[in-house]
Amino acid sequence: MNPFSSGTRLRDMIRSIRACKTAAEERAVVRKECAAIRAAISENDQDYRHRNLAKLMFIHMLGYPTHFGQMECLKLIAASGFPEKRIGYLGLMLLLDERQEVLMLVTNSLKQDLNHSNQYIVGLALCALGNICSAEMARDLAPEVERLLNSRDPNIKKKAALCSIRIIRKVPDLSENFMYPAASLLKEKHHGVLISGVQLCIELCKASKDSLDHIRRNCTDVLVRILKDVSNSSYAPEYDIAGITDPFLHIRVLRILRILGQGDADSSETMNDILAQVATKTESNKNAGNAILYECVETIMGIEATSGLRVLAINILGRFLSNRDNNIRYVALNILMRAISVDTQAVQRHRTTILECVKDTDASIRKRALELVFLLVNDTNAKHLIKELVDYLQVSDPDFKEDLTAKICLIVEKFSQDKLWYLDQMFKVLSLAGNFVKDDVWHALIVAISNAPDLQGYSVRLLYSALQASLEQESLVRVAVWCIGEYGEMLVNNVGFLDSEEPITVTESDAIDLVELALKRHTTDTTTRAMCLVSLLKLSSRFPPTSERVKGIVTQHKGNVELELQQRSIEFASIIQRHTGIKSTLLERMPVLDEASYLSKRAGSTEKTASGDPKSTASGDSKITSSVKVPNGVAKPPTTAAIPNLIDFSIDDAPVPPTSTTASEPPNFMMDLIDINLPSSPPSGGEPAPVINRNIIDDLLSIGTSPVENGLPASSSFPTIAKSTVPETKPAPVSDLLDGLSLSLDSSSSPSREEEHKSITAFQSGNLKITFSFRKQPEKLQATLIHATFTNLSSNAYTNFIFQAAVPKFIQLHLDPASSNTLPANGNGTITQSLTLTNTQHGQKPLAMRIRMSYKVNNEEKLEQGQAENKERKTFSLSIAFSSDSHSVERELFAVASHFLLSSSFELVPRFYKP
Repeated sequence: MNPFSSGTRLRDMIRSIRACKTAAEERAVVRKECAAIRAAISENDQDYRHRNLAKLMFIHMLGYPTHFGQMECLKLIAASGFPEKRIGYLGLMLLLDERQEVLMLVTNSLKQDLNHSNQYIVGLALCALGNICSAEMARDLAPEVERLLNSRDPNIKKKAALCSIRIIRKVPDLSENFMYPAASLLKEKHHGVLISGVQLCIELCKASKDSLDHIRRNCTDVLVRILKDVSNSSYAPEYDIAGITDPFLHIRVLRILRILGQGDADSSETMNDILAQVATKTESNKNAGNAILYECVETIMGIEATSGLRVLAINILGRFLSNRDNNIRYVALNILMRAISVDTQAVQRHRTTILECVKDTDASIRKRALELVFLLVNDTNAKHLIKELVDYLQVSDPDFKEDLTAKICLIVEKFSQDKLWYLDQMFKVLSLAGNFVKDDVWHALIVAISNAPDLQGYSVRLLYSALQASLEQESLVRVAVWCIGEYGEMLVNNVGFLDSEEPITVTESDAIDLVELALKRHTTDTTTRAMCLVSLLKLSSRFPPTSERVKGIVTQHKGNVELELQQRSIEFASIIQRHTGIKSTLLERMPVLDEASYLSKRAGSTEKTASGDPKSTASGDSKITSSVKVPNGVAKPPTTAAIPNLIDFSIDDAPVPPTSTTASEPPNFMMDLIDINLPSSPPSGGEPAPVINRNIIDDLLSIGTSPVENGLPASSSFPTIAKSTVPETKPAPVSDLLDGLSLSLDSSSSPSREEEHKSITAFQSGNLKITFSFRKQPEKLQATLIHATFTNLSSNAYTNFIFQAAVPKFIQLHLDPASSNTLPANGNGTITQSLTLTNTQHGQKPLAMRIRMSYKVNNEEKLEQGQAENKERKTFSLSIAFSSDSHSVERELFAVASHFLLSSSFELVPRFYKP
């Protein structure tokens, strides 16, 4: 017989494929076999159909296409014999899935087999349906499966229950049909049926609330009895595993008890006793027992258990932590991290064991234990835990030092009760793992030293000694050279000596020697060397006799390949040599750094980094820094700090675009805001344009200005605008642009009266509307009071509502507390908040503001942001008359049209009439 004919046995084909030495040989064998199978299919060979399908299944498992054999599966399923159906259903499950359209053809065969008198054929149909059932098949065959749940044969019941799980997952609406049959399965004695029934009940609880209530009401006592019987049962060989009767049934029942007891005190009380019995009687020296104990602890922590039962569960986890199996210890740490929010005191009892896990050789256990220790820290145990962690930091693996250092620094900053303890711990960390300390940590340390005048002498002496011991820790070198430069005289003169200190003697030359040593160390990076040069420059002022030596050290870097170091070297040498008169003033001690401002800015930056914002900025002198999230009711301090990333514009930092205007001419606000070069010309006669008092809406939106103010042409050939349509524009007001409401200052009004202007819609989305109303005082033209009103346009109430605003550097912003942090739905209420804007360059630069609103809808965080602008668009009809000798009318007309069209608040509809 041809070895590759359709009559080849399956084992012969497998042997031929395994004998291939290369992939090409294997592909050749498979290709010949597939060709033979195709020929047999085309000839409708019934004798070898089952053998061909078996070979196709093996070829399919090797990764070759076998779609041409799908119809053979259906033919075998339609056969009457059990062997053919067995191969057919196996091929159906392997070669097809629920997305295949051909699967619809097998529905009728499945229905017939589910009603077959042979229990084995019924079992085949149930297995196939449980594996490839689609939503349509589930709806068609659910009644047959429901009927089979009441079969007398336990194997059929078990398979019908597993098939019902697939049906419920595909069509959750059918769950109500299976509630009562599932409950009846829990009364069976056969453990296989019990496990399947419990799993079906778990799926029903997940699928619908009604099913959960029904099972909780009718099955809780039954499940408690099942768990009690299986726990107290005597030895049964068919169910025994490592001396424990059927741990699989144990675990399934414990899982459904956790679902039923969650949030229900009555059900939890029913199962408390049996859970305590399982927790105390189960042996933990075998893996099966540990699995049951783990599931029991999960159930106790998930239900409304008594405090004593929770303590028992946490004690079991404590025993797990002493187990030699790394997997058991890891899962125990995972549960303890969740349990700490339920019973912190019980977890604290195992603090010593958890600390030992931090020193484990397994990396995953170390990291998980460290996270748990961080959660355990409080005001009472912070010092003890920090001491243990710092001691371990000396001997920890380099791969683990970064995580350990970060956690120690966080704990020290969060739980420092006095500055001295904080400084001591941070100095220890810098000495042991300074290379792993992040920049923001040592920045905060420098700020703290600056704000502790009584400890500055102590700090510089301690850092000097630490730097003498080791120059390998980069962050230690940076902090130390900064302190030596700032407080060098305290180091030499032993100023601020504490009783706990050991006396040291340091000369001026010693201080310079140490900084020079740090500067010349070959592993020092550019930032540290730059700090060393600054420190040496300051020491030349603190210690005048050493100026020449410092100058010689600094001059050595005039030819450095690093431009930063080269520039500093030249500048610092010039200061030492030529500017001795101002050197002492120039190099005096830095003023005290604002610790509260720095910490709030750092908190905002940390929050932004944690949220994965790609625009978060690095440390250093950047022009754009992270915005500080200020809650409602907390005033943002006026500052000239750079604009946060929220704004995404740099009006004040960008160079002024070159224009043809004179120095005294008002700036072109259109160019300033959107960076567009509009044509401009000076006023006729060469007279400089007068500086006009800017109106707040005029400033904010850059609209309503005269052509001359905005750099538009004002030549004699400019087209004439009909006065009957648009009134002549006066120098300051924008009255005709805002429906006749004058927004200019009335000269006849009292100088002390506040001027109230028209409200505008500054922001509007599908969910939120913000309205701004403005006030100005004539005697304070730079200051503008904005009254913001927030309206919820959606059908859901907003909670935790926070409004933020960001402005350029030349504008100072003050936020008053908001009236509320809850915004009712459908516009049934509003939140109001006042803002005060002070434009330090009033009349030169316009107001610009970006806004951001964050809130929660159904406990889901939402964020909206945009630019404050007037959303009320205006349409004007301009009648323009021009003479035939206006040779430049098209250019001038384009200029005025551009001016209006580029304003986001106006739409131009020109109509032309020739006189």
